[in-house]
Amino acid sequence: MYPCSNPELVAAAANGGGMSIIQPVSLTMVHGYDEPNLNQGLINGIRYIKSITNSPLGFNALIEKGNEKYLKRMSEWIDIALDEDIRFFVTSLGKPDWVCEKVHSRGGYVYHDVTTRIHAEKGVSCGVDGLICVNNRAGGHLGSDDMEKMYEDLKDLDLPLICAGGIGSEKELQRALSIGYEGVQMGTRFIATTECSSPEGYKDAIVNSSEEDIDWTVKLTGVPVSVIKTASYKRENPWFVRLLLSGRLKHRTRWILNFLSFQRWRKMTQGRKSSKEIWSAGKSVETINSIESATVIMERLGQSISQ
Repeated sequence: MYPCSNPELVAAAANGGGMSIIQPVSLTMVHGYDEPNLNQGLINGIRYIKSITNSPLGFNALIEKGNEKYLKRMSEWIDIALDEDIRFFVTSLGKPDWVCEKVHSRGGYVYHDVTTRIHAEKGVSCGVDGLICVNNRAGGHLGSDDMEKMYEDLKDLDLPLICAGGIGSEKELQRALSIGYEGVQMGTRFIATTECSSPEGYKDAIVNSSEEDIDWTVKLTGVPVSVIKTASYKRENPWFVRLLLSGRLKHRTRWILNFLSFQRWRKMTQGRKSSKEIWSAGKSVETINSIESATVIMERLGQSISQ
């Protein structure tokens, strides 16, 4: 949900009964909570969200190697989140052992994004409390297997499994639960909401797209990201970028790509038009047909479970 998870959206989904996840890079560097410094800005942002919801909140920690300065910052941010009484953490793109150590010492829980059995086993060895199973219908970074195969591959690990990818309505939620998942993670559905601050053109593109309009690109981060087919999207990077991504500079190159994507998305969320807009979305667009309140969406999902 980077950079779409503005504070009002996070609070609205939480008010509907969901475990809303704060994305700290998005909060501080896109949505204005960067003053007087990033750490204090994060504190201010978390406290603002808590002022408009009384529901529990989660925290997203991207922990990919390659930038020690960033990892030091993320470690500080996790400490801040814990000090602000957040006890649910979602980790991705790295080894979460050190996050588990921090969070478990304060009575919290860590769920880890995985796309393969290998990643899942590494997460288990690090002590995670649950696995978020990112399938081939997901928005953002996506896996290669469908939700059924992922469940069958991982169910013996004896941890709660959360289905991530392709969940846009009560129909997909019920399907995931019937397979055996403990819950679902949703992103794309909450971009097309009244509380989301993303441009209306982005929301309309989600509403008007079908799953055939979704493809992948490596131009954003160096690994496949699910996007809506637009005039400006391309699957592959230029040859020299592909060369850098295959060599010893691959981690640094991915950080550069992430920075450029960050700048592009930041302009987009600020309403500044670009001829190079690339809109991330998953195949759940198939059942997203309107722009609604995130609170109403969450309440309806909850009601479908209790019926």
